[in-house]
Parts: sequence; structure tokens; C-alpha cells
Amino acid sequence: MRNLSWLIVFALLFACNKKPENKKIVYPETKKVNQVDDYFGTEVADPYRWLENDTSSETAEWVAMQNDLTRAYLDSLPYLEKIKDRLTQLWDYPRQGVPVKGGNNYVFGKNDGLQAQSVLYIMKGLDSIPEIFLDPNKLSDDGTVALSSYKLSKNGNYFAYAISRSGSDWNEIYIMDVESKSQLTDHLEWVKFSGISWHGDGFYYSRYPAPKSGTELSALNQNHSIYYHQLGTDQSDDILVFNDPLNPSYSYYGGVTYDNRFMLVYGSESTNGNSLRFRRVQDNSKDFKLIDEGFNYNFNVVDNIGDSLLILTNKGASNYRLAVVDTKDPDLKLKDLIPQQDFPLQRASVTGGKIFAQYMKDATDHVFMYDLNGSFIKEIDMPGPGSISGFSGHSDDSLVFYSYTSFISPSSIYLFDVKKQTSELYFESEINFDFREYESKQVFISSKDGTQLPLFITHKKDIKLDGNNPVLLYGYGGFNISLSPSFSITNLVFLEHGGIYAMACLRGGGEYGEDWHKAGMRLNKQNVFDDFISAAEYLINKKYTKSDKMAIRGASNGGLLVGACLEQRPDLFKVALPAVGVMDMLRYQRFSAGVFWVDEYGSSDEKEMFDYIYRYSPLHNIKSGVNYPATLVTTADHDDRVVPAHSFKFIATLQEHQKSTNPVLIRISEKAGHGSGKPTQKIIEEYADMWTFVFKNLNIKVIY
Repeated sequence: MRNLSWLIVFALLFACNKKPENKKIVYPETKKVNQVDDYFGTEVADPYRWLENDTSSETAEWVAMQNDLTRAYLDSLPYLEKIKDRLTQLWDYPRQGVPVKGGNNYVFGKNDGLQAQSVLYIMKGLDSIPEIFLDPNKLSDDGTVALSSYKLSKNGNYFAYAISRSGSDWNEIYIMDVESKSQLTDHLEWVKFSGISWHGDGFYYSRYPAPKSGTELSALNQNHSIYYHQLGTDQSDDILVFNDPLNPSYSYYGGVTYDNRFMLVYGSESTNGNSLRFRRVQDNSKDFKLIDEGFNYNFNVVDNIGDSLLILTNKGASNYRLAVVDTKDPDLKLKDLIPQQDFPLQRASVTGGKIFAQYMKDATDHVFMYDLNGSFIKEIDMPGPGSISGFSGHSDDSLVFYSYTSFISPSSIYLFDVKKQTSELYFESEINFDFREYESKQVFISSKDGTQLPLFITHKKDIKLDGNNPVLLYGYGGFNISLSPSFSITNLVFLEHGGIYAMACLRGGGEYGEDWHKAGMRLNKQNVFDDFISAAEYLINKKYTKSDKMAIRGASNGGLLVGACLEQRPDLFKVALPAVGVMDMLRYQRFSAGVFWVDEYGSSDEKEMFDYIYRYSPLHNIKSGVNYPATLVTTADHDDRVVPAHSFKFIATLQEHQKSTNPVLIRISEKAGHGSGKPTQKIIEEYADMWTFVFKNLNIKVIY
């Protein structure tokens, strides 16, 4: 039984209405071990190494103590329940996803408002009344089993769906008969980083060997392989289609083109670059042909036109291009169909005999329509600058769905008629909130080295630029991932209190193509932190806010961003919110899927990269005697992408060295993972805690 005397005293401080900001929090003592690693002659202590064992009773006890401390802090604040009630009220609105087609059937997810998980509906033709097809809320008592992916067979007769338990990246696949809505006996396990590609009465998918018991959430993932599963058979009978035993750390996934002409195999050694192999489906005995050696470029087959493959690639085009390759050409030469533009091509699809190419211009989405010869037809009109998804129909479809959203526009779904080249509103989210009182704009700022960065700023229209407004600055900056304007119901609580939500587009992302991405990876990673810091300085210099009113937030790679920036400029921020962050840059590659990030970050196993990474790794750059911002770290016990040990070791070190009375706490969710699949109530509770922490430490008066 852990000693709770310190916790009782701490809780009494709040019960007696004392001000916690004026008193030093007594953090639970975290045991240290004598662990020192030698990196090319540099000795690096790792006294909290024992927290990497996520299944030990010691770690479980430490987690409970930390959660108790955080709960004592947050539960003492009288407006926590008010914020939670307001979030619940805002969240209670119908919303749905973009319908996807198989045969004549369409399926889509819909949430009436506060359902733990969205329910899957089916329409047997666009004129039919939607009916419930699969309710994930019935798969568990607590709503922690979520749909992670699904796919209708091409004839619409069968439906394969993957579930995730407690937010883990591990998936299980089940099959349903569409007409009867009955579940078949098929059950596939240890599926991860996999698609579902139907072919005949079966499908291709990817899986790993079953991990050793007790290591499921932390062990390195190796020997990824592609299998074919025939309906009605046991997983042990699945046919191995492709594997690579000489390179166990590589991952592979694949499938067939829509017309069943070609089998495709994608391979990768990291999150950047992939190989592409193909063969004709009927040539099962023949080897695959390789489009390109190595993993220097990205390749994605959009579709095929007869014997030619349409490939979205950045080979020979840092902003990407749509190329075509004749599979009968012995040299497999890539030729331009839609050449590289001045702005990056991010996605493409073929629907109804037309190509829909989605570009990003200054961090906002645009969709252009082309014919199959690559000739431009028109740009699809959108309500304004924002984010677009969809247009993923089939080559023989005449109608296709897409969605649009912005910072102050909840997601709406449109139906596009390819022949008429017109859109009509199909579904509109209705929220009891007056968005007319708010505005969102884009500005361009200069980073430390003069690079121009897009910065989006959203707030009430009547805001005064007097330097006293609370600001939350969000960023990511990595893995070629682009940020564009999108709606978040959680931000409304902050905005209606006069808060300013700012989102910075940083190098390392994909907003300006591969060159922009490379400018923020490996030996250029410091550029990302400089960009984020420059965005914060801009907001202060332009009198939007001041340091005592500035909060920063980021998740995953964005958690690394926040961790590095709060250490490099602790004077610049009042609150830091690193979520599921990569904090131990010297050991990240030793857990679960971390090996895939080596091309992005570099590895401490190489001297040059060790020297560079060590200078910014959040875990290793916490110093004694520094007034760090009020920090609320968030992670989850089932996060098997960025294992929670990153956050555990980081907060233990920060608590040890924090000089000021700013609280540095951690919130560890149970039966949750890296972020996706959380039940609605868990999300509301997490954001209520986050905003309560922000409001307290930015001194925001609650209006409820």
C-alpha cells in the first residue's frame, strides 16, 4: 500500500481554499536506479529506466500515485464540472462520416451526439433509408472497443471490419454477410498497419507473428507479412503472399487494383519513402516487378487504365506528380500525366472517368478535376479555405462524396455529380453555437532564419489586441503530415472565453512538399522548434497575448515539439500540454513501431545523429533551477505507438528539477491508446481536465 499522507495534505490545501500556485507541490518520490549508458564516449544517466516496464506492479503503483496527485489538483478546482458540463452540451450534436461504396451498398459512421462510438449505417442505394448495420457500442460494456477500419467487398456482399481494443494499434478482423447482417466465424488476430483489399471471396491483409505474452504493447514489431484470407477458413490456413525474412524490420502491405488486374505490394523501412512491386493477378507463380530500388521516394498507385498504372510519386518531383507507367515497358519508365505544380499534390483518385487531384496551397486544400489524359477541367468550388477529404470513388461511379471543414465550420458532406460537375449539400452538422461571432484568418510570419510560415489565428471578432488575451498555440511539424484548417468542438470552450486558437504550419510537415519536409527532419529538426518559437513570439509582438497568457499544445511528434520548446524557451510560455510525446529520443527506436521513425529523426546508434539528438531530446535537457511552465503531460496505458514510458520518465525528471511553483503533472488514461478510438465520455473528461488546467494557470475567469 502506497503512502498517501502527502496526497491527503495536498488535497487539504485545496479544501481549505489555499492557493496552490503559491505553494510548492510535494511530488511523489520516484525511485532511481543506477543506469548509465555509454554513447560514443558520452555517459548518459537513465535513472527512471525501470518505468519502461509497463506491466510491473511497481510501475502500476507509480501510475496510480501520479494520477491521484493530478486528480487532487484538478478536482479541487470548482469549475471543472462546469467545463465538463459545457463540453458535454456542445458535443451533443449529430455528425456523420463520408459514405463509402461497395456494389450498390453505402456504409457510413454516424454519432447521434454522445454515443461512446459512432454507429455504422448501411444504405442499399442512395435512395434507401439508412439502417443500423454494426453498432460498436455493443462490442464492449465501457465503449473501449472501436472500429479502426472497414471495407465492403467489391460486389457489396461481404463486409470486413477491424476493431481495436483500448486504443491499441493491434487490430482484429471480423467478417459480416451484408444481406443477413450476420457475422461469419472468421477471426484474424495480430493485425497491424494493414489495409483490407478484397479479391474474390477473400482479401489481402498484413500481420505480425504473435508477440510474447506480456510484451504486446512494447516489444519491437518485426517480420511484417502479407497474407490472403479466404472466407470461411481459419487464420492458420491463410496464404502467405509476401514477406522479407532478411529484413525483419521492414513493413509490407498490399492489395489489388479495382479491376483485379494487378497485385500491388508496398514496402517500407520507415515512415518516409516506400518501394512498389506489382504483378498481374493471374501470374501467381511469377515474381513481382520492382518499380524502384530502395526507399528514397514515395509511390502510391491511384488506379490503373488498362495495362498502365497511375502513380502518385515524389520521384523527380518534390511537390509530387501523377505519373503513368506502362507495365509492359521493360524499363518501367515513369512519365508525367499531371506534372509537378508550384504547390504539393497530396492525394488523387479516379472516379467516373475523371481524375480528382487534391492540392495544398498555403496550407489549405484545393481539388482540381482532370480528364484521363491529364488535361485540366476545373477546380471544385468550396465554401472557403479549409480541409477536404473524400473523392474516393471508383472508376465506374458517376457520384462521389466529399467533406469540407474549417476552424469555424463543422464538417459538412457533399455529393458531387461527375457528369454535371456540380455539388449538392448532403449532410450538415448543426451545433447550438453562434459561429458568426468568430473569425479565422491566415498570416505569414518569419522564422528565425527568415523562412516564411503560415499561421492561422481564430478568435472572437471584437477581440482587443492589448497583449492580455489567452492563447493556445498548436503545432506538429514532422513526418510529412500537413496541417490545414479543421473544426474541433473542444476549442469552442476556449474561444467563448475570449481565447485565441493559433495553429502554426512548421517545417517537417508536408504543407510545401518534400523539400519542406526535409527541412524539418534529422539534422534539421531544430528548424521545427525555431518555427514554433517564432510563431509564439509573433503573437506576443503583435499584442495578441503575452508570455503569462500563452499555452502550447502538441501530440505525438507534436508532444516532442512541446517538450523541446518548453525547455529551450521556458520564459516564453506559461502552460505546456505535451500529449503522448516522443520524449526519450535516445531510446525511442527500441519500442514497438519506433524503428520506423529512424529515417525521420535519425538514431542514437549513429554518432553524428546522437550528438544532434542529445542536444534537444526532451528527457535529457531538463535542468535544475529552472522555472518551467505549468505542464500537464497526457498519455495512456495502452499506447503501443509512442509507449507511455516516454511520458513517465519525462514527468518524473521534470518533477525532480522544477524550481517554480508551476505544477508539473501527468494524466494517464486507462484502457486508452495513442488517441484514436476513445469513447466520447473519455474524450470529454480528458479535455475538461486539460481546459481546467489551462484556465487555472492562465488565470481565465470561467463564465459558466
